[in-house]
Amino acid sequence: MEKIGIVIHGGAGPDSEFIKKHKQEYEEGLRKALDKGYEVLKNKGKAIDAVEAAVNELENNPIFNAGRGSAINAKGEVEMCASIMNGQNLNSGAVAIVKNVRNPVSLAKAVMLNTSHIYLGGEGALNYAKSINIELEPESYFVTEHQYDAYAKKRKEAYASNRHIAMEQIHERSHGTVGAVALDHEGNIAAATSTGGTEFCKEGRIGDSSMIGVGSYADNSTCAVSTTGDGEYLIRGVIAHSVSNVMKYTKADVQEAARKVIFEENKDAEGDMGVIAIDRDCNIAIEFNSARMHRGWKTPKGTGVGIYKD
Repeated sequence: MEKIGIVIHGGAGPDSEFIKKHKQEYEEGLRKALDKGYEVLKNKGKAIDAVEAAVNELENNPIFNAGRGSAINAKGEVEMCASIMNGQNLNSGAVAIVKNVRNPVSLAKAVMLNTSHIYLGGEGALNYAKSINIELEPESYFVTEHQYDAYAKKRKEAYASNRHIAMEQIHERSHGTVGAVALDHEGNIAAATSTGGTEFCKEGRIGDSSMIGVGSYADNSTCAVSTTGDGEYLIRGVIAHSVSNVMKYTKADVQEAARKVIFEENKDAEGDMGVIAIDRDCNIAIEFNSARMHRGWKTPKGTGVGIYKD
């Protein structure tokens, strides 16, 4: 049996009435993204293209916080971040605080393949996207009713504070990310992650999803990882690279490594964390310490999607 496989996530964090109400739509969105990525693998495509295809599907789905469904920052704008990494050669690409780009992960891939850089941000990233004819959309495309309502609520809370408390101190935790890891028929692995950021965050905040070693990491000698959760905690723990390092230096398998990073090395972290991972033997890992993590997997051993803990 040929070893190919893909694992995806659509964000980890606290539960909400919106998630409960739209559980069926979330699950259908996850299935469609799985199918998009797995189709690439089934047709002898590369893992790097499979993770891009899966993440593109999630970026195009307005129910997920990436691409079209991105969060709105304190300035009333959308700023997106994404990263991608090839486990075969450690090549990687990333973009931060980009606007108007329909699929930020595809721009990150273009940075990886077509420039001598790894990381582009802001206006420079947008100008590069224009120069290579990456698909762009007007700002209105990215603003969904759900995300606008979330933004309006946080703005009202901020202005209601007559002591001008910093927004970070008074808003309830909310975050979202999408990501994918895959193994192709040549035995190569890849990871990709994309996010629309956090509701009412400061203008210019750079998300963990765009950081190689934090949001995405892939090395054929260990595993491919995509992370989600509270970005600042993921950055402090360099979570994606940590999973790879546990495998490398302790000889743990991919599931043991993911569990150790989340529940042992970061057991005192107060934030939500989730990881998905795959190795070259098509072993997968899905671990999270939050109330829910939107996730899906498709390998020769089976397929499935889930949101809450089993």
